[in-house]
Amino acid sequence: MNELTGDDRRLPPALADVARAGFDYDDGNGIDFEPYEAFCPAEETTDRLRQWTGNPELDGDAYRLFGQDGTGGLAALWYGRPGRPLAEQPVVFMGSEGECGVVAGNLSDFLWVLADGCGPFEAVMYGADESRPDAALTALAERHATTPRRPARDILAEARAEFPTFTEDIDALCG
Repeated sequence: MNELTGDDRRLPPALADVARAGFDYDDGNGIDFEPYEAFCPAEETTDRLRQWTGNPELDGDAYRLFGQDGTGGLAALWYGRPGRPLAEQPVVFMGSEGECGVVAGNLSDFLWVLADGCGPFEAVMYGADESRPDAALTALAERHATTPRRPARDILAEARAEFPTFTEDIDALCG
C-alpha cells in the first residue's frame, strides 16, 4: 500500500511557513512557486494526477500536493521512502508540459533549495547551477531545517542520485 501514515492533510510547520513566505516571480528572475495553505484533498490529488498522467487507474495516495508553478505544474511530497515520516519524503515536481523530477531528498533539503533561490519548477527545468540566496527564505530554512545547508545544485544532485528512476517510473504510469 502506498499510503502515507494516516491521512493527515495539515502542512508540516515548515511548509506552513513556506506558504506564508510569498514568492515574487519578478519577471522571470525569481522563484515561480505558488505554495498552498494546505495539502490538496485526497480526491483532488487523485484527479490531478490522473489528469497529468492520463491514467484513470492511478490514485494519489503516494503524493501530498503542496504547491504549483504559474502554469499549474505540481510540487509534492512523494512517498518514496516507505515507513518514514512525511518530512523525510522526497519533494518532486510534475510540470504542466510533462516534465518531472526529484527536487530534494526531504523537506529540510527543500527548504535549503528555496533559500538558495531555486524553486521546484526551476530545479526540474533548468537545474540549480546559479545560487541566488534569499535572506527571508534562508531565515526560514535556518528555523526549520534539520539537514546542513548546501547549495541547491548539490541537493538536487543528491536527490537525483538517490531516486534515479523517478522520471521513468512516472512515465510508466502515463496512459
